Amino acid sequence: MAELQAPESIAALRLSLVCSLSATLIAVVLGVPLAWVQARMRFPGQNLLRALTTLPMVLPPVAGGVALLLAFGRRGLIGSYLFDLLGIRLPFSTAGVILAETFVAMPFLVITVEAGLRSMNRRLEEAARTLGARRWTVFFRITLPLIAPSIFAGAILSWSRALGEFGATITFAGNFPGQTQTMPLAVYLLLETRPEAAYVLSLVLVLVSLVVLVALRDRYLNPS
Repeated sequence: MAELQAPESIAALRLSLVCSLSATLIAVVLGVPLAWVQARMRFPGQNLLRALTTLPMVLPPVAGGVALLLAFGRRGLIGSYLFDLLGIRLPFSTAGVILAETFVAMPFLVITVEAGLRSMNRRLEEAARTLGARRWTVFFRITLPLIAPSIFAGAILSWSRALGEFGATITFAGNFPGQTQTMPLAVYLLLETRPEAAYVLSLVLVLVSLVVLVALRDRYLNPS
């Protein structure tokens, strides 16, 4: 317990919770519309969009971090404009941690929500439209409640993935205590200096993952 009460452990745990929850929120805001587009719309390049959406799931985490540097680095395709026009620097910052975690975690939410949209009973939406309900009314009153369990499951999976993210984070955001050093990065550092502390922090992450799996067990066994 003393290892958990150390200032560096508390700082890493606090940063991990803040960044992983922020990444989950962003994943929900961006991922639900993306899942709806992939499930309901037909357009050229749809397969390419789906491939790009799921790419972070199969991409080596370090390669994902390099891709983020190429895109959002100070001289990157997007990062150069952010820095020159707005003075925003994402690499090696807390915002960079959130971006890296969102990058690797959002595909889990998109896939889960897309599956929920494809499996739901669309006759309820059609009946509501037949009765004169507008498109947004149908979405918020019919569609959203029906896919709420999928959104919840996807959000939990995204959060657990973001909480354990290591490779993309250390590549894109670095390992600065109190600023970018999350729990996985703290474990990596402590393995070289204080292995017993690393074991304790690793156990915390394992317990969190176990709780998530147990909580979602009924969702996967009884998807209805």
